Amino acid sequence: MTINECNQVLLVDDDPAVLEATRQWLELSDIQVITLDDPLAVSEHIDRDFAGILVSDIRMPGLDGTELMRQIHAKVPNLPIILITGHGDIPMAVEAIRQGAWDFLEKPFDPERLEEVIRKALITRSLQLENQRLRSAMLDPAISRLLGKSKAMQTLRHQVQKLSKVQANILIHGETGAGKEAVARSLHECSARAEKPFVAINCGALTHELVESELFGHRKGAFTGALESRQGKLELASGGTLFLDEVESMPLAVQIKLLRAIQEQQIERIGSNELINLDLIIISATKIDLLKLAEQGQFREDLYYRLAVAELYIPPLRERQEDILLLFNHFVEQAAQVHDLEIETPSNSYKEKLFNNPWRGNVRELRNQATRFALGLEIQQDEDNVENASANDLSRNSLAMQMEEFERKLIRQSLLRHQGNIQKVLDELQLPRRTLNQKMLRLGLQRDTLLQEETDG
Repeated sequence: MTINECNQVLLVDDDPAVLEATRQWLELSDIQVITLDDPLAVSEHIDRDFAGILVSDIRMPGLDGTELMRQIHAKVPNLPIILITGHGDIPMAVEAIRQGAWDFLEKPFDPERLEEVIRKALITRSLQLENQRLRSAMLDPAISRLLGKSKAMQTLRHQVQKLSKVQANILIHGETGAGKEAVARSLHECSARAEKPFVAINCGALTHELVESELFGHRKGAFTGALESRQGKLELASGGTLFLDEVESMPLAVQIKLLRAIQEQQIERIGSNELINLDLIIISATKIDLLKLAEQGQFREDLYYRLAVAELYIPPLRERQEDILLLFNHFVEQAAQVHDLEIETPSNSYKEKLFNNPWRGNVRELRNQATRFALGLEIQQDEDNVENASANDLSRNSLAMQMEEFERKLIRQSLLRHQGNIQKVLDELQLPRRTLNQKMLRLGLQRDTLLQEETDG
């Protein structure tokens, strides 16, 4: 589901004249409209996959808008619903907002304002449907963690599902932040070992002295500070899966012990002679070429072949651009839910910024940026950049920018000259209504704002 695919409005009002006038305005702006004069008929048009929003009058015979909203939300929670209210119904509308209405407008409403609110609501609905689709896919653990519609990610998911059925050690290759642990967890969760432990250890985060103890455990008194006996990660993971991240950081001395443990499926805790039997699969991850490291004498080649019975490669984010916006929207909604925030819509210039980012930190970096965006820490920065870029373009006498500024000036002057009378502006500039709507949206011109500025001036 994309934003463009979610473009439908279910419009409910018992006044036929209002229905027809509103329908014509919205359809001129390329918004699909279904009109109903009976609120009791709404339910049959809406289900959990409804690719649109509901706009309803509050005062209607038989069923008022607030009760209709409660009924629809019981069926499709969080569906954006915009309520239209008369002047005397403002307290009722405010209460409706508290109960879950997306927004409300007071009659007589400005059609341009209605269109603006509807477009924002449609974007929100589109994001809801996309994340609903992603959540449905989470029935498959491989898909739930490995999001993406690119060919590379489809191939990776297929490989994960296939390899999870075999009892083999697997080596995962990928850049920093590409999602190596997500792939490892997917392999575990798709396997017959899913109910057993998944134990992760980052070899690069531990000192050389601690790695051996973390992996193999130790007996009480085996070394200074060993006050109690302790199980190692290999022992804890027995029956399940051990994940070794940044395996290239493992000291050579520990590599030798790990190689033997894999061969024998047995270990001894440090300071103990007791053999402990193991039953585990080892999934390792690295961001560098282990064979080249082996050529330099920094990694054991025989251990490499034990760990890399099968290998998986995670493509960097910059090589699968079609996944960027999907992942960004997913992370934004996650952050919005955690922090109880309204979902904001990235501008076209901001989306362009996402696509042009080299994403050296890959999915981890994208998630961080999406969280900042949801918290409102990215929007103003982006607007400032756009303003600076516009100023730079104008200073370079960009033809496109000069034409846009000239067009903005003509429409603005016409709106002021005719005191916001849209029909007179259309006649003067010889423009279709839909074209004028689109130009005003693109150029950031709002009739009421202009008239207020003129009055204040």
